[in-house]
Amino acid sequence: MRYFNSQSRLHQLASIFQFLQLDVSFPMDEVIIAEYNPNWVLSFEQESACIRAVLDRNIVTRIEHFGSTAVPGLAAKPIVDILIGVRLLAKAKQVAVSPLEQLGYAYWLENPDPQRMFFVKGLPPNSPRTHHIHMVEPDSVLWERLIFRDYLCQHPDEAARYAQLKYNLAQRFSSDREAYTAGKTEYIESVMQKARQLDK
Repeated sequence: MRYFNSQSRLHQLASIFQFLQLDVSFPMDEVIIAEYNPNWVLSFEQESACIRAVLDRNIVTRIEHFGSTAVPGLAAKPIVDILIGVRLLAKAKQVAVSPLEQLGYAYWLENPDPQRMFFVKGLPPNSPRTHHIHMVEPDSVLWERLIFRDYLCQHPDEAARYAQLKYNLAQRFSSDREAYTAGKTEYIESVMQKARQLDK
């Protein structure tokens, strides 16, 4: 897994997209794109309820479903990405790890980015990944991912182009998660530019 810093906002966001894929290789951890499954929304709702039940409500500010599984009709890797806002990461590191481990999550202690915490549920080859938790403070640039999510939700033609790109990349780089993710960077930057133009 690599995390690249950049001075431009767009390249910083592209770096975050790379981070979100958790490009750590595990045996049999292939890039597999599945047709959209409406149960992904239900899975998020059920999981977020469990998370709220075990985490201190005084540190959690919001929980969002993001990534491709949050876009209706969009093909995706069948992993539900959950974005959790916390008031202070330092406090979350003290009180959130153990409760989430009780829910079956593994905490990535060696994460090179101090501005976020990352948890994964399911680790190949024992079981497939099913959920990712990305935990950040309210001012994190990671919240810009919601702009990308909302743009794809509002523009089905754009979502269809993204799906085709992902299918093509998954076919070329089925065992190389980093190459798969890098192949999406230019497209993601172009969509973010269009989304920001609409936001003005």
